[in-house]
Parts: sequence; C-alpha cells; structure tokens
Amino acid sequence: MAPRPKELGRFTDVALLVLISLAEGPKHGYRMINDSEEFSGTSLEPGTLYGALIRLEERGWIEPAERRKPYRITESGRSALGEQLATLRRIEQAGARRTGAALRLA
Repeated sequence: MAPRPKELGRFTDVALLVLISLAEGPKHGYRMINDSEEFSGTSLEPGTLYGALIRLEERGWIEPAERRKPYRITESGRSALGEQLATLRRIEQAGARRTGAALRLA
C-alpha cells in the first residue's frame, strides 16, 4: 500500500530530483548529478546527493542495483514520487489560480 502524504516524512528537493532521475533507469551518483542538472537546472554537490541517497535507501525507496552502487528506484519509491508529484501539481495549480486572480484585481 502506498504511503499517505503525511507518512512520507520530510521530502526534500534533492530526494525528488533523485527519484525523478532514477525513474528513467538505474544510475550511479555521478550520472544522477549530471541528469538532475540537465532536466532541472539544479547542480547537486556530491555530499548533498549521497546524504539523500542514504536517506532514500533507509526508507526503502531506492536500492543499489549491484555491488558498485548504480541505484534504482523501488516500487515504494515510485509510489512516493507519484504522491509528491501530485502534491506539486496541486501547489502549482493553486499558485497559477491565485496569481491570475491577483493580476486581474491589480
């Protein structure tokens, strides 16, 4: 069963970038850094990335694909990513509505 939003715990931007990167397929850390920069424009420091990898692995959302640690997303991680993206869509839609309403009133 997929975790509910309150059960997701603290969800960082770095965790979101990692899960989106791994949703495409297994990657080593260096490739995740390059990939996140390509699709988001966000440059991750290796220490930031590896801290997030440890937390995501502890939650069971990612796992090493093999001994030298290219990581892959788990089904639980894919579910958590879906929940987070749905939340971000709701936030974006509310912001767009409110910004549009504020501009019409100005």
